Amino acid sequence: MVVGTSIYHIGVQQTRWNSNQEMIILSDALYDARKHAMKRMVKQAEAVNAHGIVGVRLSVGYLEWNKDLAVFAAIGTAVKDPVVDWRVDGKPFTSDLSGQEFWMLMRSGYRPLGLVMGNCVYHVARQSVAQTIKNSGRNTEMLNFTEALYDARELSMERMQRDAEKLGATGIVGVDIKEGDHSWDTHIIEFLAVGTAIAPSQNAHHFDVPQPVISLNDAPRM
Repeated sequence: MVVGTSIYHIGVQQTRWNSNQEMIILSDALYDARKHAMKRMVKQAEAVNAHGIVGVRLSVGYLEWNKDLAVFAAIGTAVKDPVVDWRVDGKPFTSDLSGQEFWMLMRSGYRPLGLVMGNCVYHVARQSVAQTIKNSGRNTEMLNFTEALYDARELSMERMQRDAEKLGATGIVGVDIKEGDHSWDTHIIEFLAVGTAIAPSQNAHHFDVPQPVISLNDAPRM
C-alpha cells in the first residue's frame, strides 16, 4: 500500500448570485492539491522499486479546526512484474483499475500510462424571486441548473482528455465522474472525472497464458 497526502489552503473567489460560471481559483486549487498527493504516492512506490500502482483512490476531507484547509489523499497498491518493466519514462504508472481489471487490460493488448483527471468547480445561478413564485407547485425543468451541471461535467471531461493527450494515450478506461459540494455554498459544486490513460502494449504476449485442452481420450473411465 502506498499513500500520498497534501494539506492545502483553498483561496476565496467571489461570484454573482444570478450567473452560471466556473470558480477557476477553486478548480485550480483542488486539481493542484490532488496532483501533489499523487506525486508523493508515486515516490513511495519508487522507494519499493514498483513498476506501477493499481486501485488508486482519491479522497478529500476538511479539518475541524480550520475549514479553509483541505486534506487530500491518494492511496493505491504498488505492483511489480518479475518479467516486464511497465514503468513509464522510468516512473511507476498510476491507475484506478483494480488488479483484475489491470490483468484484463494487459491481456487485451494495452498498457496503462497513468491516472488522468479533470475537474471543474462551478457556481449555479440562483433563481429570481419571480421565477421561484412562478415555478411553485409546477412540474418544470430547471434549465439554469441543467445547463450549469452539463457545462461543468463537460469541462471536467475535456480536461481529463487533455491530461491523457499529454501522456500520448490512445484512450481512457475505467472512467468515473463524481460530484460534491465540499461543504461550500449550496449553489457551488465540483465535478471530478478520473480514469486510466492507455496505449497499445508491445508485451501483450507475456500474458497469453495457454488454456488446457481436454479431449474425450482424457475423460476418466467409469
